[in-house]
Amino acid sequence: MAEETNHNEAREVAPSTVDKQAPSVAEEHAPSTDSPEATDIPSANAPDPKAANPEENPNAAKAPKGEKPAGAAKATAGEKPAAKAAKKEKAPALEDKPFAEFIQQDYLPAVQKAIAKEGVQDLALNFAKQKISIVGFDKSDECWQIIGCWQNGLRQFNLYFTEEDIQAKKAFSCHEGKKPSTLESFLIDERKVTLDLLVYGLVQRLNGQKWLGRN
Repeated sequence: MAEETNHNEAREVAPSTVDKQAPSVAEEHAPSTDSPEATDIPSANAPDPKAANPEENPNAAKAPKGEKPAGAAKATAGEKPAAKAAKKEKAPALEDKPFAEFIQQDYLPAVQKAIAKEGVQDLALNFAKQKISIVGFDKSDECWQIIGCWQNGLRQFNLYFTEEDIQAKKAFSCHEGKKPSTLESFLIDERKVTLDLLVYGLVQRLNGQKWLGRN
């Protein structure tokens, strides 16, 4: 019977398991020579699909629905907040109305109400442009006036506006049965005249005359 030959004695190296498998593995993963085809052999240079930008890396994994890509999140964070809605414009003040409109629509009703609270129920008010009937004034001088009277005309006052502007110079006169002989300045120390101040000033002056309330 022939003896079995030892590979070491015959100075031959037995093929390893890796050598036996290498050809089959290479053939399995080797690309076809007919057409180019990507292999599934991992590469050390391939980018991480989760960290890569899908716009630059075709291997990047798509973000789940409802989540924004990393690049989109940065863009949103850098956007400036929308400008605040414009503040509502303030309504113009009553005092900014045209002179005659302010007197007739706002001042006269306010005066009527304020003097009625002081106990005068028969006050008659008139707003007219007429001559100043006081000694020392030219009979041709005219200006806008508020004329108020009660007790059948026994008590009367006049409020004079030298210009069609409530901020301009104003004057006051009053009489009880006789024509007035003096013309007084009215609210000359006020920097800005308002509706409330015009009403308050007139009521105070009539109170000083002892014409209101229990006077």
